[in-house]
Amino acid sequence: MTSAPDLRAYLRTLDAETLAELILAEADRDARLRQELELRARAHGKVGPVLDTVARLLDSGTQADLTPLARRMVDGLDGASSTELRRALALYARACAAHPPDPVRLADWILGVAFNRPDWPLIELAEFADALGEAGLAHLRSIVDRVRTERAGPRREVARSLAEQLAEITGDAETLLAILATKPPTPEVNLRIIRTLRAAGRHGEAIAYAARTRVHAERPRTGVLALRRAEFRRNPCPASYSSLRTAAEQAGVWPAERASALEALAGREPGEVIPVHRLYVEELIEQKDSTCYREAALALRQLRVLHRDAETPGEFTEYLAELVEKHKRKTRLLVELRNARIALPRRRAATIGA
Repeated sequence: MTSAPDLRAYLRTLDAETLAELILAEADRDARLRQELELRARAHGKVGPVLDTVARLLDSGTQADLTPLARRMVDGLDGASSTELRRALALYARACAAHPPDPVRLADWILGVAFNRPDWPLIELAEFADALGEAGLAHLRSIVDRVRTERAGPRREVARSLAEQLAEITGDAETLLAILATKPPTPEVNLRIIRTLRAAGRHGEAIAYAARTRVHAERPRTGVLALRRAEFRRNPCPASYSSLRTAAEQAGVWPAERASALEALAGREPGEVIPVHRLYVEELIEQKDSTCYREAALALRQLRVLHRDAETPGEFTEYLAELVEKHKRKTRLLVELRNARIALPRRRAATIGA
């Protein structure tokens, strides 16, 4: 009779990720085991390691459906730090993107968190956009629009923030512009208005608005700005672009100044302007905004043309691979790159399509 295998010895040979996946799969089948694991994690303050485990599994490209586990993990984080909450929400969004749950139920969960947990960070809808799909986004919009008609209060403010995100995700320029128009005209708000107009194809209005806000925002630093502008036009390079940006931001006119600077690059040799366009792409990505991600994708298409004209397409491929690797956790950015018909590096493209 064959003796039973030594399971303890076998389990010791497994790497941490494989062992964790086996335990999590069993926890999905055994409610008591799942409850015990969750209690142990909370009791010993080991939220971080639990998040690390889920992150490793997602990074490994596992085919296991981690959505239910990630959802329970988020729901059990009352009292966690804001940093842990944001990370848990981002991981749940990634799990949903890989294995989308029912979109209407996901929308209801998001609304419940947004309206009933004021101490939590506001959910970034762009991270859940793919999993929500048209049905989930439509359901969200119907509830949000209804709450926005309520009398002033915390719920209406939350609804306005959600409506702003929904407008950005769906490209509803009119709604987004109407919401932005109610905010104080800070440089950041002005920049978003200009971006929204440009994304909607209303370039004339964007230029006119940029010119208007620049006139209204002129400050005593215009002498320094004029000098930096002249330097950039004489020698457009990353250093002069950065100096121009610093001076323009201090004067509160960077959105308009940047548009003018990019226009000034037209007609120059591709190799001369490629480094500046790379800075522009990275600057857009820094904003962590769905509209900016869309603009960054369009700017990358233009950069691809510049490299082609400079007969350096291989350099663009290498740059794109580095950019995608650096920002691989920004799922919305990767979606916008794909929508812009930019061929992603093969490994990443396979992950996005999963």
